[in-house]
Amino acid sequence: MANPDYYKTLGVSREASDDEIRKAYKKLARENHPDMQPDNEQAAKRFKEVQEAYSVLGDSEKREQFDRYGASFQGAGRGPFGGAHSWSGGQGQSGPIDIGNMFGGQVDLGDLFGSVGGGGPGGFGGAQRQQPRTLKGEDVTLEAEVPFHVAATGGTHGIQLRRDDKAERINVKVPPGVNAGSVIRLAGQGHPGSGGGPAGDLLLTVKVAAHPWFRREGNNLMLDVPVTPSEATLGAKVEVPTLDESRVTVSIPPGTSGGTKLRLKGKGVPDQKTKQPGDQLVVIQIVVPQEIDAETRQLYDQLANLPQESPRKDKWV
Repeated sequence: MANPDYYKTLGVSREASDDEIRKAYKKLARENHPDMQPDNEQAAKRFKEVQEAYSVLGDSEKREQFDRYGASFQGAGRGPFGGAHSWSGGQGQSGPIDIGNMFGGQVDLGDLFGSVGGGGPGGFGGAQRQQPRTLKGEDVTLEAEVPFHVAATGGTHGIQLRRDDKAERINVKVPPGVNAGSVIRLAGQGHPGSGGGPAGDLLLTVKVAAHPWFRREGNNLMLDVPVTPSEATLGAKVEVPTLDESRVTVSIPPGTSGGTKLRLKGKGVPDQKTKQPGDQLVVIQIVVPQEIDAETRQLYDQLANLPQESPRKDKWV
């Protein structure tokens, strides 16, 4: 090549790392190797150019010289490998090439060109029979709805799948405290591999079903508890459900306003990392009757006529 641009030959930028250059070289050398492209003169020429480019860019000192002076840095009459011999694919080559020296001992030819089948000779000039490549199968991504209680406390949940036009049910182990959007990986449950390679994985994106009472805020459980005006005013004891399906009695202090949160420590959802449970927050909701009889109305009228401070005092001043 006259005034070659070795970076362009390998298809990499001038800022490419050593690893990027090596990967580009291996890919192009594999694609254009004479054993892979027999009787293809264009591939043989391309293979020669790739070898020449990597012999320079794969050597830090030569690459530095090339970046500074271009391909002319090697001097007249010298081959691309810094010695007296240059690569020749046909007759008239000036001497044998030591492949280990060419690439600094860093290239595994078995890795580069695949395994040699049978007992025949290998190397650049030998006929190679490549064994089938073993590839891992593709992963399968699905969405799975998990009951609220199972997502919070953990457990085993059965899900229905359809693979290869067949219905299949599998049991999934759900870790405690899993969040909506989390991904559960089932190794080996994806598409089968090729050439004896392992199967891919099944990736389940978790969707958490709604609960009739609870909702989550992080690791805390929120529970709305309706109380009457008299319970909020005078105080009361009410029984509330918890995540472990037991019930506890909560004391509502006198004068509790709507929206007040009473904490039940350690009754929430376990943290996925620390395993420590959050809390359950009882949110007070004051509920007034929609319909009242005459006697109740009279009592409310009496209450309204009593001297009392307005809760809106100084609210919008």
